[in-house]
Amino acid sequence: MSAVSRSEKSGRTPSGRFRRMLDRLSSSQEDLESEELQEDTHASGCTRISECSDRQIVKVTGTLRTVTLRPRAGVPALEAELFDGTAPLDVVWLGRRSIVGIEPGRKLIASGRVAMSHGRRVLFNPKYELRPLGKE
Repeated sequence: MSAVSRSEKSGRTPSGRFRRMLDRLSSSQEDLESEELQEDTHASGCTRISECSDRQIVKVTGTLRTVTLRPRAGVPALEAELFDGTAPLDVVWLGRRSIVGIEPGRKLIASGRVAMSHGRRVLFNPKYELRPLGKE
């Protein structure tokens, strides 16, 4: 018995529900999470982080990967990395040591003007909306 499937012999590739199931089984957990975050970005009408450019006013959504307290010029600053499945974005609240609900793994929507700092996209003091925990 040959290892070549019937669909490969006929020149066709599996499609539809079966193909999606095969793709999901062969994908890593990180790939699946990225795909889910990208779908959420599209469904909420937000801009993909990878498409954000310097000085553009945007509304983005994603999951907070890290949250750290890192002083900037002697002023406390709460920094978080937001990821939407396409690229990371640093979100910085100046003058804050902590914000209730801002924690790794939390989903949120943030809006503001994108700045570039050391080659990374940054939102300073954005407006934000925490996503309900039940939707995660």
